[in-house]
Amino acid sequence: MTASNENLFSSNTHAAPLGIIAMDSVTELGNKINNFLVDWAKRAGQDVDTFLIECECPRFSSGDAKGLIKSTVRGKDLFIIVDVGNYNIKYDYFGFQNAMSPDDHYQDLKRIIQAASGKAHRITVIMPLLYGGRQHRRSYRESLDCAFALQELEAMGVSNIVTFDAHDPRVQNAVPIMGFDNVMPTYQVLKTLLRDIKDISYSKDKFMIVSPDEGALNRNMYYASVLGVDMGMFYKRRDYSTVVNGRNPIVAHEYLGNPVEGKDIFVADDIISSGESMLDLAYSLKEKKAGRIFTYATYTIFTNGLDKFDKAYKDGIIDGVLGTNLTYRTPELLSREWFHEVDVSKYISYFIEAINHDVSISKILDPHAKIEALLEKYNMNK
Repeated sequence: MTASNENLFSSNTHAAPLGIIAMDSVTELGNKINNFLVDWAKRAGQDVDTFLIECECPRFSSGDAKGLIKSTVRGKDLFIIVDVGNYNIKYDYFGFQNAMSPDDHYQDLKRIIQAASGKAHRITVIMPLLYGGRQHRRSYRESLDCAFALQELEAMGVSNIVTFDAHDPRVQNAVPIMGFDNVMPTYQVLKTLLRDIKDISYSKDKFMIVSPDEGALNRNMYYASVLGVDMGMFYKRRDYSTVVNGRNPIVAHEYLGNPVEGKDIFVADDIISSGESMLDLAYSLKEKKAGRIFTYATYTIFTNGLDKFDKAYKDGIIDGVLGTNLTYRTPELLSREWFHEVDVSKYISYFIEAINHDVSISKILDPHAKIEALLEKYNMNK
């Protein structure tokens, strides 16, 4: 931790006493964040054991629920952390074990905000996987789930939303007055890649960034810019004459850009859902004689299981998949040799600390200097 971080805790400039509510969906992540914050506070001379505030959302057998906060939040700068994608949390429903959906997690979040009863000094919601984020725009007679949820949270008194790698950050236009921070863990991703892949080279003739589609251009352009390498991209050719599961099916992935032959490839996206698109892309790159292929997604949820990725790894199609700990990962995924976890807990701790002390977060949002130092250190140790 830097001296500036210690100074924040040792000063009296915080907006209000800090309180953290980690919903059941983020117990592991919440404990890691709390441990960082407690350690920094103790180094600054504060006598504190925890910033966590215990809560629960018990349910009746009929499925009805309520939010319960077990200690005072009066006057606190309250940070509520939730993972709406954690389907591993279950509850009894008419004798069945029902897995919680994003809707269930969002409802529990609102219940806890209600339980605070307006007594907190300020409420910030840290929701890495943005609720309704994939339903971010309207076509014909469709709902606007994400935009409406943001407006609902604002109406309930939430001051700030912190999310990570939003599917479309323009959804923040729905709440132009409320604080909305869309965070990209670029530094943490590169740090993990350098740590786990020992013989990787970032030279322009050996390494290349490829965007999986036009929607991921900005995040991949940033990687290419900070690394000083070339970038190519795929675009998805769809069949607009048919609709499958509410979407026009992808007919083919067409590549645009410089040759990838012999180069290691890094592909970044916000989410690996079924993983079909990422695998199609990898097989296409191998046909073009690409070298090793490393893919990254902020949210690696693998809705169709891991078998196809196991086969792709065994066949030498994909050499590694990076994903964060911002949403639930199955024990099976964590055990895979090809999966590399990106820990973002310390990064979130910096955010909480900075917001609590009402200081600028611009340097946290733009990690360019830290990335340059990371690459310089890596090159020196090669």
